[in-house]
Amino acid sequence: MHRFDAKISVHGAIDACRHAFVCFGALEGLDHILDIPTWTKPAFNGVVAGAIAMAIVGFTWGGWVTGGTARKNSATETSSGIATALTPYCVEKSKSDPLSAAVLVELKAAGPYSRSGIVEKAGWATPLGADKPNTALAKSCELEITKTL
Repeated sequence: MHRFDAKISVHGAIDACRHAFVCFGALEGLDHILDIPTWTKPAFNGVVAGAIAMAIVGFTWGGWVTGGTARKNSATETSSGIATALTPYCVEKSKSDPLSAAVLVELKAAGPYSRSGIVEKAGWATPLGADKPNTALAKSCELEITKTL
């Protein structure tokens, strides 16, 4: 029975492949393929430096943003658009509320930072079909209502 030695057979296979390459002349041209021209290192460094410079300029002055910043900006603009569109609804809702006189007195007495909370609490900044008030709408509505106070 013949014993199989894996270490010897792997080395034997490598030697056989090397011998075949040498016999057919395949290894003669490989040393020239691996020669890299000397001008490639400065060119590669220039490409890397240019990419870094372009990214810095693009993100600071070019208006580029990441995906997260774009989503945040989109949400802010959407909320602002909703507030702008629904402000007349909120003002009309404040005029038709039977408790509006008391709320308006409270708004007049309150400081500028707590007024939008009063509008939210009164329910004027809650759009139809929504469960909770819209903060941007409350601020916009409060600004419009306090113009007349």
